[in-house]
Amino acid sequence: MGYCSGRCTLIFICGMQLVCVLERQIFDFLGYQWAPILANFVHIIIVILGLFGTIQYRPRYVTGYAVWLVLWVTWNVFVICFYLEAGDLSKETDLILTFNISMHRSWWMENGPGCMVTSVTPAPDWAPEDHRYITVSGCFLDYQYIEVAHSSLQIVLALAGFIYACYVVRCITEEEDSFDFIGGFDSYGYQGPQKTSHLQLQPMYMSK
Repeated sequence: MGYCSGRCTLIFICGMQLVCVLERQIFDFLGYQWAPILANFVHIIIVILGLFGTIQYRPRYVTGYAVWLVLWVTWNVFVICFYLEAGDLSKETDLILTFNISMHRSWWMENGPGCMVTSVTPAPDWAPEDHRYITVSGCFLDYQYIEVAHSSLQIVLALAGFIYACYVVRCITEEEDSFDFIGGFDSYGYQGPQKTSHLQLQPMYMSK
């Protein structure tokens, strides 16, 4: 009963992860955030494999899914540090999330709740010709906190998925071991103790 409950919970967690990361992938595409797009794509593939392993009783797939979740948590912690400008990171000048190939920022920067975008003319000399120079004001919630909330949700789901993945792998392994134990008797056949005779044979002499 416990194993079935843990397995069903892990399936639910994987489903939630897929829904949340697909939503995040859409907005990362809109914001041209290439590094998060690549990370999200890998995460989607591995979550699908973990879901397949959970449904099909494949402990190796579930183990690989659990290992990936450790890396996924690390990535999301980095994203949080980036947007909160921890250490030497700067969300304004560093272009890590776009692989330094564009000056795009998070989609939420211009499209957050209540945000008003105003174009600034003339644009500074350092601004690329294919980019517009804008100011954003009136946001109810700054874009960096929306990105932090997205990453925090991913961390919570990843921690829950890691715990249940370890539990499911242990249950599958124990179940396989019990089947092997029972199968050992069936394959070789069980033979009960045989009765041994305590009678001693005596030689017989026949007279001619």
